[in-house]
Amino acid sequence: MLNRFKHIVEEMRGLIDDSRSASFLLAVSGGVDSMCLADMWVRCFGAETCSLAHCNFNLRGEDSDGDETLVTDWAKANGVRLHKVSFDTLQYASENGVSIEMAARELRYRWFGELCLEHGYKAVVVAHHADDNAETMVLNMVRGTGLKGLSGMKPVSPLPLSRHCEERSPLRHCEERSPLRHCEERSDVAILRPLLTFTRKQIEGHAFAWKVPYREDKTNASVEYRRNSIRHEVFPLFERMNPSYVRTFNREMAYFKDASDIVEDWCRAHVAMVVDDTSHVCVSISSLLSIPQWRYLLYYILEPYGFNSATLESLESLLMSDRTVSGKRFESEDYVLLTERDTLEIYRKTDESLLADLSEEPFMVARIPGIYHVNGTRIVVETLTWTPDMSPKQPEGSVILDAAKLRFPFVLRKWRSGDWMIPLGMKGKKKISDLFTDLKYSHMQKERAVILVDMTENLAEQQHVAGVAGVRIDDSYKVTDSTETIIRITIS
Repeated sequence: MLNRFKHIVEEMRGLIDDSRSASFLLAVSGGVDSMCLADMWVRCFGAETCSLAHCNFNLRGEDSDGDETLVTDWAKANGVRLHKVSFDTLQYASENGVSIEMAARELRYRWFGELCLEHGYKAVVVAHHADDNAETMVLNMVRGTGLKGLSGMKPVSPLPLSRHCEERSPLRHCEERSPLRHCEERSDVAILRPLLTFTRKQIEGHAFAWKVPYREDKTNASVEYRRNSIRHEVFPLFERMNPSYVRTFNREMAYFKDASDIVEDWCRAHVAMVVDDTSHVCVSISSLLSIPQWRYLLYYILEPYGFNSATLESLESLLMSDRTVSGKRFESEDYVLLTERDTLEIYRKTDESLLADLSEEPFMVARIPGIYHVNGTRIVVETLTWTPDMSPKQPEGSVILDAAKLRFPFVLRKWRSGDWMIPLGMKGKKKISDLFTDLKYSHMQKERAVILVDMTENLAEQQHVAGVAGVRIDDSYKVTDSTETIIRITIS
């Protein structure tokens, strides 16, 4: 087992660094897996090639302190440098709205990254083994992670970061994947998993043979956590059907990984045919549906943005039906997807175009000339003296109205269903929604439109409006030969 372990690590080290003097950070909890990892590493490469990192999550009282004592004593006895940290995991989970498991994961990986940057460690080495990999595959199947999730953990991968670490740690653009995919990973720090080909029974056998000290985490026996539930309730059934199920699963995961790579190449080739992501992600519906395997391509595009299986099912049903596609809104934790007539538009919630809360109806009174921020749009209101040499034509991005007809104060607000006006030069009424259709407005453009409403005789709530800022005005507010002063309203 030691010779095999040494060979695996040497191959991994060759992938990430040519220097034989590089130092590595071993994540050690005190359990049998990580203690055997540390023992095998020191036996194969020496204490000077590594340091240990131990996290006390303060979740199990004296047991957590006992784990820390064990790791501390072992590091001292074997001459290995040790880094220790104590976390208030419960508080972090509460403040960030995540589970205890996720909180512990985010805290430890953030700290590992900081240690690597500060001390120059080439990689973080963790003790995930074949049983862990099998559990991960089953968990991913339950969650619904697509073909990628069936491939299991990679022997070498970038250090993952949580969304809560973004301000402190840079994100990288994953060139080896779709150009859309922004992965929260550290490109300069790798994670090594040299135990992935070893089963839990083999690791326990090494601990027995070499008298490796370790502590048993009592919570491992509980089925409260999903991973433990799979380990204690699901896997015994698999073992009765196939005593070598762990090795079988890991072999199948290798096949899934090869298949996933093939599908990844196919998706990357087809994404460019359906997606424009110059300012935001815009998916052409007609181009998407022209591809026979469009369902998986849609999943591939949306998965990095956190849209769940329920959203995908709803979108698939919508795209396959005869219903109107435009005007629907879907949300993930950090993104918004809006459906248009032939596009799916994805915006980050922190994008400037979404600063206005689109679920509200912004309403502002313009009492004097100036700059107003309404419904996520910057509006400039000016009063100018009208002269005969000025053109009555509405300039692009602006509207001009007779100041004797649209008087201060007037209202700037979001459009409402039923709003109408008589467009300049016409005689009949036209709904604002129909005007938007004629202008081929997207859902986002409709939501950000600013309507001008006359307040004379409390008309602010009426649906006969004075115009749409920067677009059109009602004919009754137009400039005439008797106009002396105008109001110019510009979207800037």
